[in-house]
Amino acid sequence: MPEPSSQSDAGQDDALALTQRQCASSVDKEGDENVLRINCMGCPYGSSIEDSEVCMTRVIYKLLEYDSISRIQLIARRIYEYDEVQTGLLQEIANVIKFIRTSRDLFSLYGMVNGECVKCTPDRFRFIQSLIIDLLPRDPVGAYVELVRRIRHDEILADREGSAECKSCTLHYTRNVLGKIKELLDGCKLIQAAQPSLEGLREGDRRIYVGIFRPSIRPNFTFTKLMARLPYAVESVRSYKVGSSDINIFRVPEKVIPLYHILPPEFKLTEEQFKIVDEAREVMIRHKPTTSELIEPDRVRASFYGIAFDLVRGLALKHNYLIKGPEIELLAEILTRETAGFGILETMLADEEIEDLVVNAPAGSSPIYVHHNEFEDCETNVIATKEEVESWAARLRLWSGRPLDQSNPVLDTAIRVPGARARVAAIINPLSPSGLAFSFRRHRDKPWTLPIFIKKKMLSPLGAGLIWFFIDGARTLLFAGTRGSGKTSLLGASMVDIMRKHRIVTVEDTLELPVQSLAKLGYNIQSMKVQSAIAQTGTELSASDGIRTSLRLGDSCLIIGEVRSKEAVALYEAMRVGALANVVAGTIHGESPYGVYDRVVNDLGVPPTSFKATDIIIMCNPIRTASGLSQQRRVLSITEVRKHWETDPVREKGFLTLMEYNAKKDLLEPTSALIDGESEIINSIAGRVKEWVGNFDAVWDNIMIRSRVSEALANFAESSGNDNIIEASFVVRANDQFHNITNEITHEVGAPDNERIFERWSEWVKACIRDEKV
Repeated sequence: MPEPSSQSDAGQDDALALTQRQCASSVDKEGDENVLRINCMGCPYGSSIEDSEVCMTRVIYKLLEYDSISRIQLIARRIYEYDEVQTGLLQEIANVIKFIRTSRDLFSLYGMVNGECVKCTPDRFRFIQSLIIDLLPRDPVGAYVELVRRIRHDEILADREGSAECKSCTLHYTRNVLGKIKELLDGCKLIQAAQPSLEGLREGDRRIYVGIFRPSIRPNFTFTKLMARLPYAVESVRSYKVGSSDINIFRVPEKVIPLYHILPPEFKLTEEQFKIVDEAREVMIRHKPTTSELIEPDRVRASFYGIAFDLVRGLALKHNYLIKGPEIELLAEILTRETAGFGILETMLADEEIEDLVVNAPAGSSPIYVHHNEFEDCETNVIATKEEVESWAARLRLWSGRPLDQSNPVLDTAIRVPGARARVAAIINPLSPSGLAFSFRRHRDKPWTLPIFIKKKMLSPLGAGLIWFFIDGARTLLFAGTRGSGKTSLLGASMVDIMRKHRIVTVEDTLELPVQSLAKLGYNIQSMKVQSAIAQTGTELSASDGIRTSLRLGDSCLIIGEVRSKEAVALYEAMRVGALANVVAGTIHGESPYGVYDRVVNDLGVPPTSFKATDIIIMCNPIRTASGLSQQRRVLSITEVRKHWETDPVREKGFLTLMEYNAKKDLLEPTSALIDGESEIINSIAGRVKEWVGNFDAVWDNIMIRSRVSEALANFAESSGNDNIIEASFVVRANDQFHNITNEITHEVGAPDNERIFERWSEWVKACIRDEKV
């Protein structure tokens, strides 16, 4: 048995070793930056500079040891990271301390006095020593306040001194010694930032640092950095939850861009939960998925979730932590996101209010930005690190089968995560000189519908009825607009109005259309993925070959995700020879009908006469407010392409506007050409229906009842407070019922009776709402 003294010595050694480990530091090179990392694991004083004076002291002393530090990381279960600006605030204080230490002439015992008398030297020297050794490292602002008070006190004392020698000596000390230190501190940005709050400040009050230092915070099992603390004097304008995440939108003083502040569940874990997740992650990262799992993201997630669930439950038992089913599920979801998914990116994409999300290069230097449905462009409190974006890029390469490297610096693909789908554009050096950057265009997990757009005022009820009429009439439609105008969403909504008896073939280079959702709703739909127009590599078929192949798949509606390249020639060839007997629709970039013509003919090489195979152009674009701070998406026009012109559709009046947006009324209105029956396309559709031939009133009534049906669904949703009424799952059923009722009543009375059709259809909807079958 060892002697008691030996036990005591061993305990002291262990304590010393623990202290050394806790404050162990290193400087790591990341690109052009030097990152100071300090181990704070198990430290009783925490790992926050702003909250702990001990922590601030240790950091400033570390800065005295190292030069040119760009960022500081304090590493415990949560990692606190201070950026270059905040690190610079502390580096300036360290430089002041270093200057005082090395300026021996001024701050030595002999520099404290002026003359031969040394009776005041010990007190003055003790104050300077206390200032630079103790007070300045742990509380620089408090040290400054104490210094100013000391100068004021000694100057008053100098006025009262009896002898000229004492007065001269005191003034020397206050002006040349204390005054020099004050001058140095006055030049520090930390002191300048604190100036408005110095009045009445007491030494040790750390609230002032909370307002200045805003570290990014992240659990040590995730790469994402989060600015958890808010800027000063922000105004909350909206709060809501997405799953287990808290979302707040803030207005920030003197900024035109709002702050999108997210607090996901992984940043709200208890210490016990942190411990379990951290241990489980160490086990999970050693799991090697099979080849089949790697190329199937859903199988990867399912596999990792199962492992995570079992690990969490097992570790909770091991540590005697009482845990319930929902808590196990939450921790398993967090682990799955962080190991097999896209981390916090999945949490943000699950927010249905987000439309776009961008990550700029270089990673870790700036926050993620989002485009919010209500507040538009927002800065977020989330910063993606270099490690994180590299893991995203690796997954995108694997799942898409497309390269992303210096030879192929662009990757255009799509991802599906729980609660969302998104189109992804990734770029890398040399196209992005600073490294990886991403743009995510979020698509609604459920298909859009025309009644939803009526509710959002993007489209009028008559506009919805007219589009539905053209779809059933098997016409060719191009949804056009600028980027972010809503054209792809409107195309997806129009697909919901295709009767489920028709087959649909989609051709896309990046899978954006709601194919899987429509398949689950009973549509006969086949998706085709073709070669990217941006990076034409790999084994995928070209878009032109994809379109030609679609013609061999039987009589189908053809939906082109976007007409963007030479595939337009193949598409128009097929339309010209009548190979497509059902509706053909797609999206294209353009700001006007003529802009669409110019793009198709002059940019994509389609002959002018072939362009006439286009029947309808639906223009979508954002409408901005006078301030320029907000915008709303609107359908601006529905235009018919006439067939009599030869070379120039504008000069030869080849465009006929059927509906046009009225900015004063904020409404898409019919033109006299539509009301007076001048549309050749509508008359062509009518010529194929026995009851409509030569009877424009009957055709108009059919358009109007479709309009009434679409509007009624939006109204039922609003009056009942049940938005499921305007979701695709019910809209499809309602459309089917409309067609069935129309057929029944036509057989009953010999002709469509629109009033009876609408009345019977409305009763069916009301019964569904009453019986909770929506």
